[in-house]
Amino acid sequence: MNLWSRAAEVAARTPESRNRLVDFLRAASIVAVISGHWLMAAPYLGADGFTIGNMMELASFTTWLSWAFQVMPIFFLVGGYANAVSWRAALRDGRGYAAWLDSRLRRLILPVLPLIVVWAALAPLARALGVDSDFVRDGSRVALVPIWFLAIYAVIVLLVPLTHAAWQRWGFVSFFVPVGLAIADDWLFFAGLRNLGWINYVFVWTAVHQLGYAWRDDRLAHTGARLAIGCTGLALLYGLTVVGPYPIAMISLPGAEVSNTLPPKVTLLALALAQTGFVLAAEAPLRRWLGNSRPWTAAVLLNGMIMTIYLWHSTVMVLMIALAAKLGFIGLQFAPGSGGWWALRPVWLAVYAVTLLLLLPAVVRFERSASPVVAVPAWRQIVGA
Repeated sequence: MNLWSRAAEVAARTPESRNRLVDFLRAASIVAVISGHWLMAAPYLGADGFTIGNMMELASFTTWLSWAFQVMPIFFLVGGYANAVSWRAALRDGRGYAAWLDSRLRRLILPVLPLIVVWAALAPLARALGVDSDFVRDGSRVALVPIWFLAIYAVIVLLVPLTHAAWQRWGFVSFFVPVGLAIADDWLFFAGLRNLGWINYVFVWTAVHQLGYAWRDDRLAHTGARLAIGCTGLALLYGLTVVGPYPIAMISLPGAEVSNTLPPKVTLLALALAQTGFVLAAEAPLRRWLGNSRPWTAAVLLNGMIMTIYLWHSTVMVLMIALAAKLGFIGLQFAPGSGGWWALRPVWLAVYAVTLLLLLPAVVRFERSASPVVAVPAWRQIVGA
């Protein structure tokens, strides 16, 4: 039985009570992240040698595209919704924190292990084969950078009993408190205390995660309110970036004095409001569409291997660029942004996608590993995370 058939069987057993939009947004976000990373990379053999540039540095108009391709706010929104559902089920069924945490962290962390092992072997092997050290360094950074998301998301998962209790007791106050702290942290950042900016990893993403709780409890139910939230977020984002001191790009660019993501800034909260408002405004028609078997089966298929796809897509890109360079820099001789370069993008995207599909069977098993018979004690999971 092929992957589509297995996914179709799972999709057919979906209970009517399940909010399919949650799974769809998770899958669509992964596609957006992968597409953005694959399009952003600009490998090129020019007069000064071979370089891997960044299209957002080479073509300034592309920085605006990051407002659509930077979808980590959607990940944390969906995470809040899903964590609310699973934590409430654990409380209802009498499962302890340790068992619940094990189920949430295991699927996040296990798929990382083969990636680290592969790169621990691949980097010295590449150097032994004569690959340029700069390429090995930059390639490994590109391949492993997706792990940043898992690092902070694991922290947010650890805090779910506290943040969920705060939501149930204080509602939107539990959202506005971390928002206020994020604003204060940004003020300190621009006042010169830049090391304090790293605390915003917790403040910013906790606030977005709280919006997931609000969505789950239908506290953002009115379409008009959702559109208002989206427009407000977009207006704030425009003001902060075009008028204010923040850059337009919603990703970190090399050499930039200020980044919206490294560490996180309040601009990501504005982006989260915009994306949340506009996406949820379309919830009703999207859920009706997901009642059809084909789009829902596709969402189920992607969700079954979502961490594996996320973790390995950059490694696939690096390996294919390295192979092309080894074969005489085939396909790498058009200047980034030129007509020839854009014409080759569909070919490169197809090469990346096919290679990723061929790799999946070897590594997806780590994402689907069964839970242990005996749950790991909570304190060990907390320390490990």
